[in-house]
Amino acid sequence: MESLNGMLSFVKTAESLSFVAAARSLGLSASAVGKNVARLEASLNVRLFQRSTRKVSLTAEGELFYERCRKILDDLQDAQAMLSHAVQAPRGRLRVSLPTIGYRFLLPALPAFRKAYPEIELELDFNDRLVDLIEEGFDVVIRSGGLADSTLMARRLGPFRFLLCAAPGYLDRKGRPLALSDLESHECLRYRFATTGKIMDWTLSAAPEITALRLTPTLILNNMEAMFTAAVDGHGIACMPDFLAGEALASGALETVLDEHMQDQGQFWALWPSSRHLSPKIRVFVDFMAERLFVSGASA
Repeated sequence: MESLNGMLSFVKTAESLSFVAAARSLGLSASAVGKNVARLEASLNVRLFQRSTRKVSLTAEGELFYERCRKILDDLQDAQAMLSHAVQAPRGRLRVSLPTIGYRFLLPALPAFRKAYPEIELELDFNDRLVDLIEEGFDVVIRSGGLADSTLMARRLGPFRFLLCAAPGYLDRKGRPLALSDLESHECLRYRFATTGKIMDWTLSAAPEITALRLTPTLILNNMEAMFTAAVDGHGIACMPDFLAGEALASGALETVLDEHMQDQGQFWALWPSSRHLSPKIRVFVDFMAERLFVSGASA
């Protein structure tokens, strides 16, 4: 404990370059701070400060020692905060941003989450634009794709895959494609990214004919739910994530085609602001969703 008191006195003095200011910060007398630092110097057998009647300054050894002491005290503060958060019940408003179709995989998990953490007030924002997590005040965002912002913390929630789907009535009318080249004679529903304006590629297996494949879009939509509905209504073949198509496939409203040629997979991540102290509400939300989402065979 004596060494910790000496380290605290040293760090506070190094930051303010004043025994008086350090004493005020620690609630001690300037004399007590000076004695703590002197005992520390004696134990280390090195001078940490140059002292004069007018000012205090760090020696070269003091500057090196300060950096290490600052890290040790930061780690100690983190450990104390971790224990404090561990005994706190997660509570308060939690703002989460998700893709428009995110409700498909999130909402089924919410009853269990709300039962486990009744004091967390969830506010869910569903949209496909790239939100500024910090600027717009979100606690967590759930997004797919690569991780571009290295200033955010991230945790993998799970993978999903894309499927080519169409309504049975459409396939009865137009025929079921057996080869990639058959797609050229079909009505294709294409998705345009709202954020970039680009049409989403269909990532198909590298068969010889793929380089010359021409897909003529019958409909171009920038909303995945609208494309799903168009496919169910028999407007053509659409490429969509498995968690979106799942119920319609189970009920027979949609069928998959060319499964052996589908190679495109996606990945969902939870992202939150980087900080030294992770709030309990963010921690339990991310942990809960990482354990519950995308765990079935279809979406894992």
